Amino acid sequence: MPVYMVERELKGITMDQLAGAQKAAIDTGKRMTAGGKSVRYIRSTFVPGESRCMCLFEAPNVSHVKELDESAKLLGVDCSAHWRDSTSSSRP
Repeated sequence: MPVYMVERELKGITMDQLAGAQKAAIDTGKRMTAGGKSVRYIRSTFVPGESRCMCLFEAPNVSHVKELDESAKLLGVDCSAHWRDSTSSSRP
């Protein structure tokens, strides 16, 4: 199954907010999968000095990842997100 990376710019996020977003991604992925839309949160890497976070998801298509992101309301802070298939060498 393809792996997608969501890259976010997260200015001012706290570690508690980041932990909450991770839990929401895990829980929402489980609910979506149980409902027939396979998507799994794999892990995140946060770079505090750059206010950047890269999250990996496994899903059959990017629309499931976007739906998880929107359904989970992952971050209560302003962020920009870019989705890309990590098996592709092209950048957005």
